[in-house]
Amino acid sequence: MSNHLSGADAMVRMLQAHGVTHVFGLCGDTSLPMYDSLLKLDHGITHVLTRDERSATYMADAYARVSGRPGVCEGPSGGGATYILPGIIEANESSYALLAITSDISVGSYGKYPLTEVDQEAIMRPLTKWNTVIKRADHIPRMVRAAFRAMTTGRPGAAHLGLPYDIQYDEVEESEIWADPGHQTFPAYPTGPEQSQVEAAVEAILSADKPLIVCGGGVVIAGAMEALDHLARRLDIPVATSISGQGALAETHPNCLGVVGSNGGTDETWEAMEEADLVIFMGCRAGSTTTARWEAPKPGARIVHFDVEPQVIGANYPTEVAVTGDLKLSLDAVNKVLDQHRGELPGFDGAEAVAERKARKFAAFRALAESTEVPMRPERLIATLQRVLPEEAVILSDPGTSCPYLSAYYELPRPGRQFITNRAHGALGYALPASLGAWYGRPWAKVVALMGDGSFGFSCGELETVCRAGADITFIVLSNATFGWIKASQKADKGARYYNVDFRRTDHAAIAAAFGLKSWRVEDPDELEAVLREAVEHDGPTLIDVVVQPLEEAAAPVRRWMG
Repeated sequence: MSNHLSGADAMVRMLQAHGVTHVFGLCGDTSLPMYDSLLKLDHGITHVLTRDERSATYMADAYARVSGRPGVCEGPSGGGATYILPGIIEANESSYALLAITSDISVGSYGKYPLTEVDQEAIMRPLTKWNTVIKRADHIPRMVRAAFRAMTTGRPGAAHLGLPYDIQYDEVEESEIWADPGHQTFPAYPTGPEQSQVEAAVEAILSADKPLIVCGGGVVIAGAMEALDHLARRLDIPVATSISGQGALAETHPNCLGVVGSNGGTDETWEAMEEADLVIFMGCRAGSTTTARWEAPKPGARIVHFDVEPQVIGANYPTEVAVTGDLKLSLDAVNKVLDQHRGELPGFDGAEAVAERKARKFAAFRALAESTEVPMRPERLIATLQRVLPEEAVILSDPGTSCPYLSAYYELPRPGRQFITNRAHGALGYALPASLGAWYGRPWAKVVALMGDGSFGFSCGELETVCRAGADITFIVLSNATFGWIKASQKADKGARYYNVDFRRTDHAAIAAAFGLKSWRVEDPDELEAVLREAVEHDGPTLIDVVVQPLEEAAAPVRRWMG
Protein backbone atom coordinates (compact mmCIF):
# COMPACT_ATOMS: atom_id res chain seq x y z
CA MET A 1 0.00 0.00 0.00
CA SER A 2 1.44 3.36 -1.06
CA ASN A 3 1.85 6.27 1.33
CA HIS A 4 0.67 9.75 0.52
CA LEU A 5 1.67 13.26 1.53
CA SER A 6 -0.20 16.52 1.11
CA GLY A 7 1.11 18.86 -1.57
CA ALA A 8 2.41 21.23 1.12
CA ASP A 9 4.21 18.37 2.88
CA ALA A 10 5.65 17.30 -0.47
CA MET A 11 7.05 20.79 -1.11
CA VAL A 12 8.79 20.84 2.27
CA ARG A 13 10.12 17.30 1.81
CA MET A 14 11.45 18.19 -1.64
CA LEU A 15 13.33 21.19 -0.24
CA GLN A 16 14.73 18.92 2.47
CA ALA A 17 15.76 16.35 -0.16
CA HIS A 18 17.74 19.07 -1.96
CA GLY A 19 19.68 19.89 1.19
CA VAL A 20 17.93 23.21 1.91
CA THR A 21 18.65 24.41 5.45
CA HIS A 22 17.32 28.00 5.29
CA VAL A 23 14.20 29.56 3.79
CA PHE A 24 13.57 33.32 3.97
CA GLY A 25 9.99 34.48 3.66
CA LEU A 26 6.82 36.20 4.74
CA CYS A 27 3.48 34.64 5.72
CA GLY A 28 0.19 35.06 3.85
CA ASP A 29 -3.27 33.53 3.50
CA THR A 30 -2.36 31.34 0.53
CA SER A 31 0.72 30.01 2.35
CA LEU A 32 -1.19 28.60 5.34
CA PRO A 33 -0.83 24.91 4.37
CA MET A 34 2.91 25.20 3.68
CA TYR A 35 3.52 27.02 6.97
CA ASP A 36 1.61 24.27 8.77
CA SER A 37 3.85 21.68 7.11
CA LEU A 38 6.97 23.63 8.10
CA LEU A 39 5.66 23.59 11.68
CA LYS A 40 4.68 19.93 12.01
CA LEU A 41 7.36 18.11 9.97
CA ASP A 42 10.88 17.29 11.15
CA HIS A 43 12.93 18.72 8.26
CA GLY A 44 15.96 20.61 9.62
CA ILE A 45 15.04 23.82 7.77
CA THR A 46 15.29 27.19 9.53
CA HIS A 47 12.54 29.51 8.33
CA VAL A 48 13.48 33.18 8.73
CA LEU A 49 10.42 35.41 8.93
CA THR A 50 11.14 38.71 7.15
CA ARG A 51 9.23 41.99 7.17
CA ASP A 52 9.16 42.43 3.37
CA GLU A 53 9.25 39.96 0.47
CA ARG A 54 11.96 42.00 -1.27
CA SER A 55 14.12 41.46 1.79
CA ALA A 56 13.51 37.72 1.66
CA THR A 57 14.92 37.51 -1.87
CA TYR A 58 17.90 39.72 -1.01
CA MET A 59 18.66 37.47 1.97
CA ALA A 60 18.41 34.33 -0.19
CA ASP A 61 20.60 35.97 -2.85
CA ALA A 62 23.42 36.83 -0.42
CA TYR A 63 23.10 33.42 1.24
CA ALA A 64 23.73 31.81 -2.17
CA ARG A 65 26.69 34.11 -2.87
CA VAL A 66 28.62 33.19 0.27
CA SER A 67 27.60 29.52 0.61
CA GLY A 68 27.59 28.21 -2.96
CA ARG A 69 24.19 26.63 -2.24
CA PRO A 70 20.88 27.73 -3.76
CA GLY A 71 19.14 30.43 -1.78
CA VAL A 72 15.43 29.86 -1.16
CA CYS A 73 12.77 32.47 -0.45
CA GLU A 74 8.99 32.40 -0.34
CA GLY A 75 6.03 34.74 -0.26
CA PRO A 76 2.24 34.82 -0.64
CA SER A 77 0.04 35.60 -3.63
CA GLY A 78 -0.85 39.00 -5.03
CA GLY A 79 1.22 41.76 -3.48
CA GLY A 80 3.70 39.24 -2.10
CA ALA A 81 4.37 37.87 -5.57
CA THR A 82 4.97 41.37 -6.93
CA TYR A 83 7.17 42.54 -4.04
CA ILE A 84 9.41 39.49 -4.44
CA LEU A 85 10.39 40.40 -8.02
CA PRO A 86 13.40 42.73 -7.47
CA GLY A 87 15.55 40.13 -5.76
CA ILE A 88 14.69 37.44 -8.32
CA ILE A 89 15.96 39.46 -11.27
CA GLU A 90 19.07 40.58 -9.34
CA ALA A 91 20.07 36.99 -8.59
CA ASN A 92 19.24 35.81 -12.10
CA GLU A 93 21.25 38.50 -13.87
CA SER A 94 24.12 38.11 -11.37
CA SER A 95 24.21 34.33 -12.06
CA TYR A 96 23.35 33.06 -8.59
CA ALA A 97 21.03 30.13 -7.86
CA LEU A 98 17.87 31.38 -6.18
CA LEU A 99 14.49 29.68 -5.83
CA ALA A 100 11.43 31.84 -5.20
CA ILE A 101 8.26 30.00 -4.13
CA THR A 102 5.09 32.05 -4.20
CA SER A 103 1.86 30.52 -3.01
CA ASP A 104 -1.12 31.37 -5.18
CA ILE A 105 -4.89 31.40 -5.29
CA SER A 106 -6.55 28.03 -5.86
CA VAL A 107 -6.46 26.57 -9.35
CA GLY A 108 -10.20 26.03 -8.92
CA SER A 109 -10.80 29.80 -8.65
CA TYR A 110 -8.77 30.93 -11.68
CA GLY A 111 -10.71 33.42 -13.78
CA LYS A 112 -13.34 34.07 -11.09
CA TYR A 113 -11.82 37.38 -9.94
CA PRO A 114 -10.71 36.12 -6.54
CA LEU A 115 -8.72 38.39 -4.23
CA THR A 116 -4.96 38.55 -5.08
CA GLU A 117 -5.28 36.94 -8.52
CA VAL A 118 -2.29 37.71 -10.76
CA ASP A 119 -0.72 35.74 -13.60
CA GLN A 120 2.41 34.73 -11.69
CA GLU A 121 3.83 32.71 -14.55
CA ALA A 122 3.63 35.71 -16.89
CA ILE A 123 5.20 38.25 -14.54
CA MET A 124 8.04 35.90 -13.56
CA ARG A 125 8.89 34.73 -17.09
CA PRO A 126 11.29 37.53 -18.11
CA LEU A 127 12.99 37.58 -14.70
CA THR A 128 13.94 33.93 -14.33
CA LYS A 129 15.93 31.15 -15.92
CA TRP A 130 13.10 28.69 -15.22
CA ASN A 131 9.53 29.29 -14.07
CA THR A 132 6.19 27.57 -13.67
CA VAL A 133 2.98 27.69 -11.68
CA ILE A 134 2.26 24.11 -10.60
CA LYS A 135 -1.30 23.08 -11.49
CA ARG A 136 -1.43 19.58 -9.91
CA ALA A 137 -0.08 18.30 -6.61
CA ASP A 138 1.45 15.20 -8.19
CA HIS A 139 3.62 17.51 -10.32
CA ILE A 140 5.26 19.15 -7.26
CA PRO A 141 8.26 16.78 -6.88
CA ARG A 142 9.03 16.84 -10.61
CA MET A 143 8.79 20.62 -10.83
CA VAL A 144 11.01 21.15 -7.78
CA ARG A 145 13.63 18.87 -9.33
CA ALA A 146 13.40 20.81 -12.60
CA ALA A 147 13.82 24.12 -10.75
CA PHE A 148 16.97 22.94 -8.95
CA ARG A 149 18.38 21.50 -12.19
CA ALA A 150 17.87 24.81 -13.97
CA MET A 151 19.21 26.97 -11.12
CA THR A 152 22.43 25.08 -10.59
CA THR A 153 23.59 23.93 -14.04
CA GLY A 154 25.18 25.92 -16.87
CA ARG A 155 25.08 29.61 -16.00
CA PRO A 156 23.37 29.58 -12.56
CA GLY A 157 20.24 31.65 -12.21
CA ALA A 158 16.86 32.12 -10.56
CA ALA A 159 13.84 29.84 -10.69
CA HIS A 160 10.25 30.44 -9.63
CA LEU A 161 7.58 28.00 -8.50
CA GLY A 162 3.97 29.07 -8.04
CA LEU A 163 2.15 26.89 -5.49
CA PRO A 164 -1.66 27.26 -5.61
CA TYR A 165 -3.59 26.98 -2.37
CA ASP A 166 -5.81 24.03 -3.23
CA ILE A 167 -3.09 21.70 -4.53
CA GLN A 168 -1.28 22.11 -1.21
CA TYR A 169 -4.02 19.88 0.24
CA ASP A 170 -4.09 17.30 -2.60
CA GLU A 171 -2.21 13.99 -2.38
CA VAL A 172 1.31 13.21 -3.58
CA GLU A 173 2.89 9.75 -3.66
CA GLU A 174 5.65 9.63 -1.03
CA SER A 175 7.78 7.51 -3.40
CA GLU A 176 8.10 10.60 -5.64
CA ILE A 177 10.14 12.44 -3.00
CA TRP A 178 13.73 12.17 -4.23
CA ALA A 179 16.44 14.51 -5.46
CA ASP A 180 19.80 14.52 -7.22
CA PRO A 181 22.39 15.44 -4.57
CA GLY A 182 24.47 17.05 -7.32
CA HIS A 183 21.99 19.95 -7.41
CA GLN A 184 22.55 20.91 -3.77
CA THR A 185 25.40 23.24 -4.80
CA PHE A 186 26.28 25.30 -7.87
CA PRO A 187 27.70 25.27 -10.47
CA ALA A 188 26.49 21.67 -10.79
CA TYR A 189 27.79 19.27 -13.45
CA PRO A 190 30.24 21.75 -15.01
CA THR A 191 31.30 21.19 -18.60
CA GLY A 192 34.78 21.88 -19.91
CA PRO A 193 35.92 23.68 -23.07
CA GLU A 194 37.06 22.25 -26.36
CA GLN A 195 40.81 21.61 -26.39
CA SER A 196 41.23 23.54 -29.65
CA GLN A 197 39.69 26.64 -28.03
CA VAL A 198 42.06 26.40 -25.09
CA GLU A 199 45.12 26.00 -27.31
CA ALA A 200 44.07 28.96 -29.47
CA ALA A 201 43.58 31.12 -26.36
CA VAL A 202 47.05 30.24 -25.05
CA GLU A 203 48.59 31.01 -28.45
CA ALA A 204 46.85 34.41 -28.53
CA ILE A 205 47.94 35.30 -24.99
CA LEU A 206 51.57 34.35 -25.60
CA SER A 207 51.67 36.45 -28.78
CA ALA A 208 50.57 39.67 -27.04
CA ASP A 209 52.80 42.52 -25.88
CA LYS A 210 50.56 44.00 -23.16
CA PRO A 211 47.82 41.53 -22.23
CA LEU A 212 45.32 42.31 -19.47
CA ILE A 213 42.94 39.83 -17.80
CA VAL A 214 39.57 41.34 -16.81
CA CYS A 215 37.53 39.13 -14.46
CA GLY A 216 33.83 39.24 -13.78
CA GLY A 217 31.80 37.38 -11.19
CA GLY A 218 32.09 34.11 -13.10
CA VAL A 219 35.58 33.40 -11.75
CA VAL A 220 34.38 33.41 -8.13
CA ILE A 221 31.12 31.58 -8.90
CA ALA A 222 33.10 28.77 -10.57
CA GLY A 223 35.70 28.63 -7.79
CA ALA A 224 38.46 29.33 -10.33
CA MET A 225 40.51 31.62 -8.06
CA GLU A 226 43.43 29.22 -7.50
CA ALA A 227 43.73 28.40 -11.21
CA LEU A 228 43.68 32.12 -12.04
CA ASP A 229 46.36 32.81 -9.41
CA HIS A 230 48.59 30.15 -10.99
CA LEU A 231 48.07 31.57 -14.48
CA ALA A 232 48.66 35.20 -13.43
CA ARG A 233 51.88 34.39 -11.56
CA ARG A 234 53.44 32.08 -14.14
CA LEU A 235 52.98 34.59 -16.99
CA ASP A 236 53.13 37.70 -14.76
CA ILE A 237 49.93 39.07 -16.32
CA PRO A 238 48.08 41.97 -14.66
CA VAL A 239 44.54 41.09 -13.53
CA ALA A 240 41.75 43.65 -13.29
CA THR A 241 38.18 43.00 -12.17
CA SER A 242 34.69 44.31 -12.48
CA ILE A 243 32.95 45.08 -9.18
CA SER A 244 31.24 41.68 -9.33
CA GLY A 245 34.63 40.13 -10.09
CA GLN A 246 36.23 41.36 -6.87
CA GLY A 247 37.69 38.34 -5.10
CA ALA A 248 38.91 36.68 -8.30
CA LEU A 249 42.30 37.29 -6.67
CA ALA A 250 43.07 38.70 -3.26
CA GLU A 251 43.45 42.42 -3.92
CA THR A 252 46.79 42.33 -2.12
CA HIS A 253 48.03 39.88 -4.79
CA PRO A 254 51.00 41.35 -6.70
CA ASN A 255 49.22 40.90 -10.05
CA CYS A 256 45.82 42.26 -8.96
CA LEU A 257 45.28 45.73 -10.39
CA GLY A 258 41.84 46.15 -8.83
CA VAL A 259 38.55 47.39 -10.23
CA VAL A 260 38.40 49.02 -13.65
CA GLY A 261 35.58 50.89 -15.30
CA SER A 262 33.20 53.74 -14.67
CA ASN A 263 32.30 52.84 -11.06
CA GLY A 264 35.13 52.09 -8.63
CA GLY A 265 37.81 52.37 -11.29
CA THR A 266 40.37 55.17 -11.18
CA ASP A 267 42.52 56.93 -13.77
CA GLU A 268 45.44 54.73 -12.73
CA THR A 269 43.60 51.44 -13.30
CA TRP A 270 41.93 52.73 -16.46
CA GLU A 271 45.34 53.28 -18.07
CA ALA A 272 45.79 49.51 -18.15
CA MET A 273 42.52 49.06 -20.08
CA GLU A 274 43.50 51.71 -22.60
CA GLU A 275 47.07 50.41 -23.09
CA ALA A 276 46.28 46.69 -23.40
CA ASP A 277 46.79 45.19 -26.84
CA LEU A 278 44.97 41.99 -25.78
CA VAL A 279 42.10 41.93 -23.27
CA ILE A 280 41.16 38.54 -21.83
CA PHE A 281 37.62 38.69 -20.43
CA MET A 282 36.95 35.90 -17.92
CA GLY A 283 33.41 35.33 -16.67
CA CYS A 284 32.72 38.96 -17.52
CA ARG A 285 30.00 40.28 -19.84
CA ALA A 286 32.04 43.33 -20.94
CA GLY A 287 29.05 45.49 -20.09
CA SER A 288 28.70 49.24 -19.73
CA THR A 289 30.23 49.69 -16.28
CA THR A 290 33.41 47.63 -16.70
CA THR A 291 34.20 49.20 -20.08
CA ALA A 292 32.99 52.75 -19.21
CA ARG A 293 30.28 52.41 -21.85
CA TRP A 294 32.65 50.58 -24.21
CA GLU A 295 35.26 53.34 -24.10
CA ALA A 296 37.91 50.63 -23.72
CA PRO A 297 39.17 48.15 -24.85
CA LYS A 298 40.06 50.44 -27.75
CA PRO A 299 39.05 49.54 -31.32
CA GLY A 300 41.69 47.20 -32.68
CA ALA A 301 42.51 45.64 -29.32
CA ARG A 302 42.44 41.86 -29.56
CA ILE A 303 39.84 40.02 -27.46
CA VAL A 304 39.95 36.55 -25.90
CA HIS A 305 36.76 35.72 -24.02
CA PHE A 306 36.18 32.92 -21.49
CA ASP A 307 32.60 32.37 -20.32
CA VAL A 308 30.18 29.60 -19.38
CA GLU A 309 27.44 31.35 -21.39
CA PRO A 310 28.11 31.39 -25.16
CA GLN A 311 25.61 34.22 -25.74
CA VAL A 312 27.84 36.63 -23.79
CA ILE A 313 30.77 36.15 -26.14
CA GLY A 314 30.91 38.53 -29.10
CA ALA A 315 27.98 40.62 -27.84
CA ASN A 316 30.08 43.78 -27.58
CA TYR A 317 33.46 43.14 -29.21
CA PRO A 318 34.75 41.12 -32.16
CA THR A 319 36.34 38.13 -30.46
CA GLU A 320 39.53 36.53 -31.69
CA VAL A 321 39.22 33.43 -29.49
CA ALA A 322 36.18 32.20 -27.56
CA VAL A 323 36.53 29.63 -24.78
CA THR A 324 33.14 28.34 -23.68
CA GLY A 325 32.81 26.29 -20.53
CA ASP A 326 33.11 26.35 -16.77
CA LEU A 327 35.79 28.87 -15.75
CA LYS A 328 37.61 26.53 -13.38
CA LEU A 329 37.78 23.72 -15.93
CA SER A 330 38.81 26.21 -18.62
CA LEU A 331 41.63 27.76 -16.57
CA ASP A 332 42.81 24.34 -15.43
CA ALA A 333 42.99 23.40 -19.12
CA VAL A 334 44.95 26.58 -19.94
CA ASN A 335 47.45 25.81 -17.21
CA LYS A 336 47.80 22.25 -18.46
CA VAL A 337 48.63 23.51 -21.97
CA LEU A 338 51.21 25.87 -20.47
CA ASP A 339 52.68 22.97 -18.46
CA GLN A 340 53.39 21.24 -21.77
CA HIS A 341 54.75 24.37 -23.49
CA ARG A 342 58.15 23.89 -25.02
CA GLY A 343 60.70 26.56 -24.25
CA GLU A 344 60.64 29.41 -21.78
CA LEU A 345 57.31 31.09 -21.09
CA PRO A 346 57.23 34.86 -21.58
CA GLY A 347 56.70 37.23 -18.66
CA PHE A 348 54.62 40.37 -19.10
CA ASP A 349 55.93 42.42 -16.15
CA GLY A 350 52.42 42.62 -14.73
CA ALA A 351 53.39 42.80 -11.07
CA GLU A 352 55.77 45.69 -11.75
CA ALA A 353 53.15 47.66 -13.70
CA VAL A 354 50.48 46.93 -11.07
CA ALA A 355 52.74 48.09 -8.22
CA GLU A 356 53.50 51.38 -9.98
CA ARG A 357 49.84 52.11 -10.76
CA LYS A 358 48.68 51.17 -7.27
CA ALA A 359 51.37 53.36 -5.68
CA ARG A 360 50.01 56.39 -7.54
CA LYS A 361 46.38 55.48 -6.82
CA PHE A 362 46.87 55.00 -3.10
CA ALA A 363 49.10 58.07 -2.69
CA ALA A 364 46.18 60.19 -3.88
CA PHE A 365 43.78 58.18 -1.69
CA ARG A 366 45.86 58.53 1.49
CA ALA A 367 45.96 62.30 1.15
CA LEU A 368 42.16 62.31 1.39
CA ALA A 369 41.88 59.41 3.87
CA GLU A 370 43.93 61.32 6.45
CA SER A 371 41.76 64.43 6.14
CA THR A 372 40.11 65.77 9.30
CA GLU A 373 37.47 67.66 7.31
CA VAL A 374 33.90 67.79 8.58
CA PRO A 375 31.62 66.41 7.18
CA MET A 376 33.89 63.38 7.06
CA ARG A 377 35.39 62.28 3.77
CA PRO A 378 34.25 58.77 2.73
CA GLU A 379 37.94 57.96 2.10
CA ARG A 380 38.54 58.33 5.85
CA LEU A 381 35.87 55.71 6.55
CA ILE A 382 37.32 53.24 4.02
CA ALA A 383 40.85 53.57 5.40
CA THR A 384 39.57 53.03 8.94
CA LEU A 385 37.61 49.94 7.90
CA GLN A 386 40.78 48.54 6.30
CA ARG A 387 42.61 48.83 9.62
CA VAL A 388 39.81 47.49 11.81
CA LEU A 389 38.03 44.66 9.99
CA PRO A 390 39.27 41.08 10.37
CA GLU A 391 40.62 39.31 7.30
CA GLU A 392 37.64 36.97 6.98
CA ALA A 393 35.04 39.80 7.08
CA VAL A 394 32.20 39.75 4.55
CA ILE A 395 31.42 43.29 3.39
CA LEU A 396 28.15 44.28 1.72
CA SER A 397 27.36 47.56 0.08
CA ASP A 398 24.34 49.16 -1.47
CA PRO A 399 25.10 50.52 -4.95
CA GLY A 400 25.04 54.15 -3.74
CA THR A 401 27.60 56.29 -1.91
CA SER A 402 29.67 53.52 -0.34
CA CYS A 403 30.08 51.26 -3.39
CA PRO A 404 32.63 53.14 -5.56
CA TYR A 405 34.81 53.95 -2.56
CA LEU A 406 34.88 50.35 -1.35
CA SER A 407 35.51 48.97 -4.82
CA ALA A 408 38.31 51.41 -5.58
CA TYR A 409 40.15 51.58 -2.26
CA TYR A 410 39.29 48.72 0.13
CA GLU A 411 41.77 45.93 -0.65
CA LEU A 412 40.19 42.54 -0.01
CA PRO A 413 42.89 40.41 1.67
CA ARG A 414 41.43 37.07 0.54
CA PRO A 415 40.17 35.61 -2.73
CA GLY A 416 36.57 34.44 -2.92
CA ARG A 417 33.23 36.12 -2.28
CA GLN A 418 34.17 38.57 0.50
CA PHE A 419 32.46 41.63 -1.04
CA ILE A 420 28.82 41.67 -2.12
CA THR A 421 26.87 44.34 -3.93
CA ASN A 422 23.89 44.13 -6.25
CA ARG A 423 25.48 45.22 -9.50
CA ALA A 424 22.97 43.75 -11.99
CA HIS A 425 20.10 46.14 -11.28
CA GLY A 426 21.40 48.34 -8.48
CA ALA A 427 18.24 48.61 -6.39
CA LEU A 428 18.59 50.59 -3.19
CA GLY A 429 17.79 48.82 0.07
CA TYR A 430 19.75 45.64 -0.74
CA ALA A 431 22.67 45.58 1.71
CA LEU A 432 20.76 45.72 4.99
CA PRO A 433 18.60 42.60 4.49
CA ALA A 434 21.20 40.82 2.32
CA SER A 435 23.67 41.01 5.20
CA LEU A 436 21.42 38.70 7.24
CA GLY A 437 21.45 36.14 4.44
CA ALA A 438 25.25 36.40 4.34
CA TRP A 439 25.37 35.88 8.12
CA TYR A 440 23.26 32.71 7.90
CA GLY A 441 25.40 31.49 5.01
CA ARG A 442 28.74 32.21 6.70
CA PRO A 443 28.02 32.57 10.44
CA TRP A 444 31.68 32.38 11.51
CA ALA A 445 32.63 35.55 9.59
CA LYS A 446 32.15 39.15 10.70
CA VAL A 447 29.50 40.69 8.44
CA VAL A 448 29.52 44.44 7.77
CA ALA A 449 26.92 46.24 5.64
CA LEU A 450 27.36 49.78 4.31
CA MET A 451 24.63 51.93 2.81
CA GLY A 452 23.64 55.52 2.21
CA ASP A 453 20.79 57.04 4.15
CA GLY A 454 18.60 56.82 1.06
CA SER A 455 19.07 53.05 1.03
CA PHE A 456 18.50 52.82 4.79
CA GLY A 457 15.00 54.21 4.30
CA PHE A 458 14.11 51.38 1.90
CA SER A 459 14.71 48.50 4.29
CA CYS A 460 15.24 49.65 7.88
CA GLY A 461 12.26 47.57 9.02
CA GLU A 462 14.47 44.49 8.70
CA LEU A 463 16.51 45.72 11.69
CA GLU A 464 13.81 43.98 13.73
CA THR A 465 14.50 40.73 11.86
CA VAL A 466 18.23 41.11 12.49
CA CYS A 467 17.67 41.66 16.22
CA ARG A 468 15.25 38.72 16.42
CA ALA A 469 17.95 36.55 14.84
CA GLY A 470 20.63 37.91 17.18
CA ALA A 471 22.89 38.36 14.17
CA ASP A 472 26.40 39.70 14.74
CA ILE A 473 26.25 42.30 11.95
CA THR A 474 27.64 45.85 11.94
CA PHE A 475 25.70 48.36 9.83
CA ILE A 476 27.28 51.62 8.69
CA VAL A 477 25.06 54.37 7.31
CA LEU A 478 26.81 57.04 5.25
CA SER A 479 24.54 59.91 6.12
CA ASN A 480 24.42 62.95 3.83
CA ALA A 481 20.65 63.62 3.57
CA THR A 482 20.44 63.22 -0.19
CA PHE A 483 20.11 60.70 -2.97
CA GLY A 484 23.77 61.41 -3.60
CA TRP A 485 24.33 59.46 -6.81
CA ILE A 486 21.60 61.40 -8.61
CA LYS A 487 22.63 64.74 -7.12
CA ALA A 488 26.24 64.22 -8.24
CA SER A 489 24.96 63.26 -11.69
CA GLN A 490 22.81 66.41 -11.80
CA LYS A 491 25.98 68.38 -11.06
CA ALA A 492 28.00 66.63 -13.77
CA ASP A 493 25.33 66.28 -16.47
CA LYS A 494 22.86 69.11 -15.77
CA GLY A 495 25.05 72.05 -14.78
CA ALA A 496 24.36 71.62 -11.04
CA ARG A 497 20.65 72.16 -11.55
CA TYR A 498 19.48 70.19 -8.53
CA TYR A 499 15.89 69.03 -8.40
CA ASN A 500 14.14 66.91 -5.77
CA VAL A 501 17.12 64.86 -4.55
CA ASP A 502 17.46 66.09 -0.95
CA PHE A 503 15.57 64.94 2.14
CA ARG A 504 15.64 65.71 5.86
CA ARG A 505 18.52 64.46 7.98
CA THR A 506 17.57 61.50 10.15
CA ASP A 507 19.13 60.22 13.37
CA HIS A 508 19.74 56.66 12.18
CA ALA A 509 21.43 55.71 15.45
CA ALA A 510 18.26 56.56 17.35
CA ILE A 511 16.15 54.50 14.95
CA ALA A 512 18.52 51.54 15.35
CA ALA A 513 18.43 51.85 19.14
CA ALA A 514 14.64 51.74 19.06
CA PHE A 515 14.83 48.42 17.20
CA GLY A 516 17.28 47.08 19.82
CA LEU A 517 20.71 47.57 18.22
CA LYS A 518 23.68 49.09 20.00
CA SER A 519 24.33 52.25 18.01
CA TRP A 520 26.50 55.35 17.66
CA ARG A 521 26.46 58.59 15.69
CA VAL A 522 29.87 59.84 14.52
CA GLU A 523 30.62 63.28 13.11
CA ASP A 524 34.24 63.78 14.27
CA PRO A 525 36.73 61.82 12.09
CA ASP A 526 39.02 61.35 15.10
CA GLU A 527 36.29 59.39 16.94
CA LEU A 528 35.58 56.97 14.13
CA GLU A 529 38.21 54.28 14.69
CA ALA A 530 37.45 53.73 18.38
CA VAL A 531 33.71 53.50 17.70
CA LEU A 532 34.22 51.15 14.78
CA ARG A 533 36.42 48.82 16.85
CA GLU A 534 33.82 48.75 19.63
CA ALA A 535 31.03 48.01 17.16
CA VAL A 536 32.91 45.21 15.40
CA GLU A 537 33.87 43.56 18.70
CA HIS A 538 30.36 43.80 20.17
CA ASP A 539 28.49 40.49 20.38
CA GLY A 540 25.27 41.31 18.56
CA PRO A 541 23.93 43.74 15.95
CA THR A 542 25.35 47.26 15.86
CA LEU A 543 24.90 50.38 13.75
CA ILE A 544 27.09 53.45 13.23
CA ASP A 545 25.54 56.55 11.70
CA VAL A 546 28.46 58.38 10.04
CA VAL A 547 27.87 61.93 8.81
CA VAL A 548 29.83 62.15 5.54
CA GLN A 549 30.54 64.56 2.74
CA PRO A 550 27.84 64.58 0.04
CA LEU A 551 28.85 62.96 -3.25
CA GLU A 552 28.48 66.09 -5.36
CA GLU A 553 31.26 67.70 -3.29
CA ALA A 554 33.46 64.60 -3.25
CA ALA A 555 36.19 63.00 -5.36
CA ALA A 556 34.32 59.74 -5.82
CA PRO A 557 35.93 57.24 -8.22
CA VAL A 558 33.10 57.49 -10.75
CA ARG A 559 34.25 58.23 -14.28
CA ARG A 560 31.35 60.37 -15.47
CA TRP A 561 31.85 62.84 -12.60
CA MET A 562 35.58 63.28 -13.07
CA GLY A 563 35.68 64.99 -16.45
